Amino acid sequence: MKDFDLLAVLLKPEFGQMLLHGIVMTLKIAAGSWLLAMAIAIVLLVVRLSTNRIAERAVAAYVSYHRNVPTLVQLMLWYFGIFSLLPDPVQEWLSNHNAELLISIIALGLCQAAYFSEDMRSGLRAIPAGQAEAARALGHGYIGSMRHVMLPQAIRNAIPALINHSVSLFKNSSLAMAIGVAELTHAVKEIESQSFRAFEAYSVATVLYLLFSLVIMAIGAGVSRRYRIAGAR
Repeated sequence: MKDFDLLAVLLKPEFGQMLLHGIVMTLKIAAGSWLLAMAIAIVLLVVRLSTNRIAERAVAAYVSYHRNVPTLVQLMLWYFGIFSLLPDPVQEWLSNHNAELLISIIALGLCQAAYFSEDMRSGLRAIPAGQAEAARALGHGYIGSMRHVMLPQAIRNAIPALINHSVSLFKNSSLAMAIGVAELTHAVKEIESQSFRAFEAYSVATVLYLLFSLVIMAIGAGVSRRYRIAGAR
């Protein structure tokens, strides 16, 4: 049995480069999918609250699908299924621009958008009904009242839930390893297979994921305090 030797992993140059590359890829996945998820979530929220029943039901079905099908299955479906159905020029372009990374961002972003939209919908429900009426009285239409009055307040109300799901999104970036993305978990797995030091390698991964998650939570706490609505608890 080998003695625990963390420096055998941390001080080896090639292992350090693998870890650094894995961290960069993880951050790219997390940031890209977060931006995509937030943009889609806002669109989903606006559509769902419209008076169009068909659009409302379509969004409800979208949210139900992405919240009830495992994220890993969705990722596999995109990589092994939908990707193969794309036109050849699109497949070639994706293959030349790190298809695995892009598909991970798309799949995770689409999935997380369902959670973000529900978080903001809950935040919207906490806004007094008079706010919408006041926006209409000021001459705003539906889109204008959502953009200038309702959505900013909904997002502020939803910040705690959005932060929790942002942490989940960051952790779910590790699922990209399943389709060959060389993110942090993939890098740690390679280090373990080369060094035969599983405990040390996965201890490093545990600490790194914990640190990044705590940083996200700390940033979220600061944002929540900064933009907390007066009188809210």
